[in-house]
Amino acid sequence: MFIANELRKKNIAEYLLYMWQVEDTIRAFDCSLSRIRREYVERFDYSDEQKEEEVDWFGNLIRMMNQEGCREQGHLQINKVTMQTLIELHAQLLQSTKFPFYNTEYYKVLPFIVELRNRGANKDENEIETCFNSLYGVMLLRLQKKEISPTTQHAIKEITTFVGMLSDYYKKDKEEGLKFE
Repeated sequence: MFIANELRKKNIAEYLLYMWQVEDTIRAFDCSLSRIRREYVERFDYSDEQKEEEVDWFGNLIRMMNQEGCREQGHLQINKVTMQTLIELHAQLLQSTKFPFYNTEYYKVLPFIVELRNRGANKDENEIETCFNSLYGVMLLRLQKKEISPTTQHAIKEITTFVGMLSDYYKKDKEEGLKFE
């Protein structure tokens, strides 16, 4: 909860990837709050009060995962809404003539998106979802200490730059409001 709150303020892309990781962490502990408390939260250097807050947060997420039918796979509605917000911002940025650097970065990364989409199971997913899925997939490969090809590393570097730019525009829009016309 503490990490999520901080990331949400700082970098929406990192926040979303973190929340996907939290969903997978919950699944890894079989959606068991007692296991998450005992085997996960207890490892953090938090005060007892902070640990209770963290456990309450995990408990709420588990409840939502059960209610929303995503115990086994998929994403929580709160995360889907965040993704949809980013997708909508992406479309606004592309349609506006005021963000040429964003457009340039998008067209630079588009061939990677097309290639990744063609390799994936869901060829109809949005480009931003493809970017996030590839970033998350590579993050998981790194956690498993699996090798990542130089071609994939290059694609991920470009996608990271692009998603970082989208995240920066999201933050700027929230703080100041972007003018698209």
